[in-house]
Order: sequence, then structure tokens, then C-alpha cells
Amino acid sequence: MNFTSSNPSASNRSIVSLSLALAAALAVAGPAAAAELTVKLHGVRAQTGLVKVAVVDSQEAWDGKAAPVRADGAPAQGEEAKFSFQDLKPGEYAVMITHDENGNGKLDTNVMGMPLEGYGFSNNPQVMRKPTWDEARFTVGDGDVAIDVDLH
Repeated sequence: MNFTSSNPSASNRSIVSLSLALAAALAVAGPAAAAELTVKLHGVRAQTGLVKVAVVDSQEAWDGKAAPVRADGAPAQGEEAKFSFQDLKPGEYAVMITHDENGNGKLDTNVMGMPLEGYGFSNNPQVMRKPTWDEARFTVGDGDVAIDVDLH
């Protein structure tokens, strides 16, 4: 079998036509919108352990039945901390923060189930329980978003 064209100019025209069609399709589609989320934490009370941030995009993830879309952690250093999450698609999100102050891998609670270590949620809802998805969610559009979260 011979795959070379007997008419090189026809072959070149086909390649050029295909390249132009591909370029036009990409131009119409445009770049995918993506935003950066910056989470600034206030009130880090202990300078030990790991501060963990989870960004979720659904009720299921909020309830722990699906993985977060982004997660990060860092050792506590100072009363404030900042985390940035790149390339988030437009949509609804919520943020959960825990500060594993003693490094045992979990958020310790008392016998009543109240956290003994630092925690916080997007929108800083003033409730005496874990807030609902609706209380903590916020919208990410095409532009960057910055939120402040107070730790308890």
C-alpha cells in the first residue's frame, strides 16, 4: 500500500482546511472558565498540628458521601492562614475547616459531641451544630473569589 498522494497540492490543501476548521472550532468554544478561590482563616488558636481545608461542590460531599473537589492542609503558623485553590469551575461550593491541634488525624470532641479543636465553615453560620449545605454554600462564577472564615 502506498499512502503518498499523487497530488501534493491537494494533500496540502486538505491539511490546511483541517487546521483552519480546528482553529475555528477552538475559537468558538473559547477557553474554559476557571476561578481561583482564596480562603483566609482567622483565629487559629494553637500553633501545633495541621489546619485542613476541604472544598466541596455538592450536598453529598458536604455530608461526607463524596470526595471534596479540592483539599489542602498546612501546619499552623500564626493566628491566620491562607489557602488558594486554582481552576474551580463556576458553580456552588462550601468550605469546611478543621484544625487537628494534637495531630491525631481527627477532630476531637467532648462527650456531648462538641469539637474540642478548631473548626470553621464558609459563610461563618452562627449555629450550635454543623451548618447545612445551604447555610455554608456560596457561588463561584467566572472571576476569582475570596472568603474569610472564623475558626471556633
